[in-house]
Amino acid sequence: MAEEQRQRLDVYLQEYGKLKDEQAQRIGFRDNLLYVTLAVFGAVLALAMGEYANPYALLVLPWASLVLGWTYLVNDWKITAIGQYIRYTLVEKVSELTGEADKGIEAVESLFGWELANRRDPQRKLRKIQQLIVDEIAFVLSGMVALVAFWKQMPPAIPLEAQVLSWIELVLLVILGIQIFTYADLGKGK
Repeated sequence: MAEEQRQRLDVYLQEYGKLKDEQAQRIGFRDNLLYVTLAVFGAVLALAMGEYANPYALLVLPWASLVLGWTYLVNDWKITAIGQYIRYTLVEKVSELTGEADKGIEAVESLFGWELANRRDPQRKLRKIQQLIVDEIAFVLSGMVALVAFWKQMPPAIPLEAQVLSWIELVLLVILGIQIFTYADLGKGK
């Protein structure tokens, strides 16, 4: 391998290392958002239903769901995008540079085996569906339950501002739910 090719390969491998570092950081941050969501919900529910109950506090939960859910979704999408870039672009660059491109998928897997193999796990789709359900419950359904609880606790004449706010929250939660489903990455293979 020529010196110029070796330098390019080193750059690609450094890029791979940096991408994996970013991916790992985003995975940790994303996964911690579930714990943050549970903590926020516990604190707000204590305020809404505690000794000095205030049903208006329930209107905070959908906003928390939206902000935390959207942040979760963006990080999850970036994690997926990094994986796709590695599988489709970086693997191709390294394969061409090393002359492995003409040798088939086995040669490519020898370069970046984990990036391709973990997507072929027969249980992957089931795990992704289970994660989709957890995400929808944590970030969408919980906010909707808070809205229903708010509507049930309020007298029939809810102030117009609270009605408008709660309906806006409901629409945004539905949009978030659709986006979480759309970006669930339930696919298999390369």
